[in-house]
Amino acid sequence: MSGVIAFQGGGPFVDNDDLDRQLLAGIDRVVMLPTADAFERPADLVDTALAWGERIGVEVEPLMVITRPDADDAAASVIDGASAVFLAGDSAIHLRSAIKNTPVYAALERLIDRGGTLIATGPSASALCDPMTDRRGGAFTIGLGLVNGVAVMTEIDGWSPGQLTRARELANTPLVELPTGSAIVRRGGSWETVGDVVVHGDLPA
Repeated sequence: MSGVIAFQGGGPFVDNDDLDRQLLAGIDRVVMLPTADAFERPADLVDTALAWGERIGVEVEPLMVITRPDADDAAASVIDGASAVFLAGDSAIHLRSAIKNTPVYAALERLIDRGGTLIATGPSASALCDPMTDRRGGAFTIGLGLVNGVAVMTEIDGWSPGQLTRARELANTPLVELPTGSAIVRRGGSWETVGDVVVHGDLPA
C-alpha cells in the first residue's frame, strides 16, 4: 500500500486540526462518510465536518453511505475521484456491516493503492482493522481488514478500567491504545505515533 492511513483516537472534526492539516497538505477536497453514525445524527456530523473544512481550508463532500445498499457503484465512483477520504461515527459494527465486501470498500482499497489518504476516527478506525475492538465488552471480533494483524482501541479515555483490562488480556495481536486527540499514521510501510499513544507489540509493516 502506497497511500497514507491515519487512525485517530477520537474527536472527529474537533480535536485533530493540526494533524488534519498536515495529513491533507496539498489536498483541497475530502470525501466524508458518516456511515458509522447511521443510528445517531449523521446530518449533525456532516455539519461539524463542513465547519471543520472551512476552518482548515478544505472542501468537504459528504457521501451519505448510511446503509449497505448505499455502498454501491455510484458511491464508489465518488471515492475513485477523490484523493482523500474521511470516515467518522460511533458504530464500528454498523460501518463493518454496511461496507464489507461492497464497491465502496473496494474503492477505499484502491484509494490507498494509488497513493491517496484515508483518515478514520474513533470506532470507524477500529472497524478498518482486523481484529476489530468492540468497546461494549472489551472483546475482539472480525473487522474490515484494511489493516490486518493489529487492533486499535479508540477513545480509551472513555473506557472503564474493566474494559481496558479485558481487552489487554484478550488481545492476540499487537494492540494500540488511542485516547482522543492521538493517532497512528502509516505512510507506505512505516508507522508513526502522534500524542499519547500506547502500543503493545510490533505494528505490522
